[in-house]
Amino acid sequence: MKKFILLVCSLVFILISPSFAQNTPLRIIMIGAHPDDCDQDGGGTAILFAKMGHAVKFVSVTNGDAGHQDIGGAALANRRYAEAQEAGKRFGVTYDVLPNHDGELVPSLDVRLQIIRKIREWNADIVFAPRPNDYHPDHRYTGVLVQDAAYMVGVPNIAADVPPLKKNPVFVYFQDHFQRPNLFRPDVAIDISSVFDQKVHALDAHESQFYEWLPWIGGYSNEVPKDKAARKKWLASNRSGRINPAVRASLEKWYGTSASNVKYAEAFEVCEYGSQPSEDDLRRLFPMLGKK
Repeated sequence: MKKFILLVCSLVFILISPSFAQNTPLRIIMIGAHPDDCDQDGGGTAILFAKMGHAVKFVSVTNGDAGHQDIGGAALANRRYAEAQEAGKRFGVTYDVLPNHDGELVPSLDVRLQIIRKIREWNADIVFAPRPNDYHPDHRYTGVLVQDAAYMVGVPNIAADVPPLKKNPVFVYFQDHFQRPNLFRPDVAIDISSVFDQKVHALDAHESQFYEWLPWIGGYSNEVPKDKAARKKWLASNRSGRINPAVRASLEKWYGTSASNVKYAEAFEVCEYGSQPSEDDLRRLFPMLGKK
């Protein structure tokens, strides 16, 4: 009887492990510093996940109440929340915005606990976040906060009001171009060409950012078209990104000869914290890759 119980327990553990549950819809959480960060860095991949029936949540760690030249505070936070909700509808994802001030984020215990709770509540299989080296302190500290949560999501006595995860998710970084202290490594590259127009349509919901704030702070406000259709076309040309040689090599690894046809892509680096996936695990966790 004892051996039978041990056998049953072993089977249950295998069944709930992320490497076995191949037919279970995945649960994806993308965490960014501001209400438009996940959209830019992982929006195409999120659309592909959602279209395949997987559950996707975006989390903005700050409310974005500083990112504008003319308005701020609660008025801006409310506007950016509304934009995020509209973008979420266009992406096909759930969009949460945490009540932390834009530009004032620090890797505090309080915010770490907020993130631990979000990851647990979503029962995430994959957690996306920025790397902790970036020009913006909010981006850097979001990366640190998610790294700090990577082990703690399974510790029962931390944030004890939310049950700990039974499995440690795979944590991955969004792509960036920063070179110090180390280059971004594209462990996975996703072809988003088929959903690029939808991604741009979703980004278009963040009017305060892409048509007002970012052009103003970047000194190119005069380039933004007035016509809505022209603005969206302009946005597409400004947010298409360039597939660099490292990402192209990753596409070739995952897509084989068809990689040469990829026009738009998003890439991700596996974090050394959290579960460490094999190549087969990555194909299961990113099912849009298909089978080579």
